[in-house]
Order: sequence, then structure tokens, then C-alpha cells
Amino acid sequence: MSHIEHPPKSGSEPKETEHYKRHTISILVENKFGAFNRIAGMFAAKGYNIDSLSVGPTEEEDVSRMTIVTRGDDQIIEQITKQLNKLIDTLKVVDLTFENFVDRELVLVKVQTTQSTRPEIMQIAEIFRAKIVDISPRSVTLESTGSQQKVDAIIKMLKPFGIKELARTGRVALKREFQGEV
Repeated sequence: MSHIEHPPKSGSEPKETEHYKRHTISILVENKFGAFNRIAGMFAAKGYNIDSLSVGPTEEEDVSRMTIVTRGDDQIIEQITKQLNKLIDTLKVVDLTFENFVDRELVLVKVQTTQSTRPEIMQIAEIFRAKIVDISPRSVTLESTGSQQKVDAIIKMLKPFGIKELARTGRVALKREFQGEV
């Protein structure tokens, strides 16, 4: 799975408003050499920002799914969608923003620990239903999955202990099929 993430630059990007909002775009592409570069290159050439981009194989061997999170008003998003549809390797483009969809992020966080801080870090992991995937005398590595807000929250809770390393996937998403009430 590949991922590019660009944190918002303070003051340089418009804030999310009703007209300028974050969109989650799902793209099915032929799994061919250069497809990823053409899509990322299209964003760069047109000056569109990518908040996050995740790529991985699908249930079909020769097809990959890209989930791109970007921001823009209706006109910008329409342009992005049209440009993506014009690329030769693109099979399907869906803006999930106005659909019911399921999304998740994954984060691996390596946190500094001591004997005295380890129980508190393990308690935070339990509260967030995170898994401890590696441990040493001076660090603990946690795996957490969930919404962007959940991932942001666990990172914020672990920061005071000292984050040694962090790797984050960005959003992956699928349209929800069930439309009824639960």
C-alpha cells in the first residue's frame, strides 16, 4: 500500500467551508506501470492538493483502488473527476463524499516508555482498542485503526510520552451497500 500525505500548511490553504470541502474520491485503475504516476502527476500539473492518497490491490489481480482525499469547491472537484476519467488507466471514478461510505485509517506509533509510563500507555491502547505490536525496554509500538478523528485522538494522547516514529496510511474507503435503517 502506498501513501502520500501532505499536512495542511498553516494559513496557506482555505479552511473547509460548505463550498470548499474535503472530498474522498475512489478510483479503480488498471494495475499497469506508470498508472500511479500519471494520476499523481495530473494533480501536480493542475495544482490540486492531495491531503492523502492510498493505493492497494483489489479483489481483481489486474485492478488497484486508489483513495484520494482532496479539497475543493464543486467546480474544482468536477474538474478533478473529469481529468481522472480522461486518464488511460482509469476504469472508474467515484466521489464518495455525498454517498454513504465506510472509511478507515491505520497508524503505527512507536512511543517512548519507562517502567512508570508503560501502564498508562497500555491503558490508552486499551481505551482506543489499539494493539501492541512491538515492545522493548524503552518503547512500545501500537497499531490503531479507525476514523481520521480516532487516529488523530490516539496520536494526541500519546504525544506527551514522546513519539519516536509514526506511520499512517491515510484514508481507505468503500461505498456502503446497505442503505436501510439498522
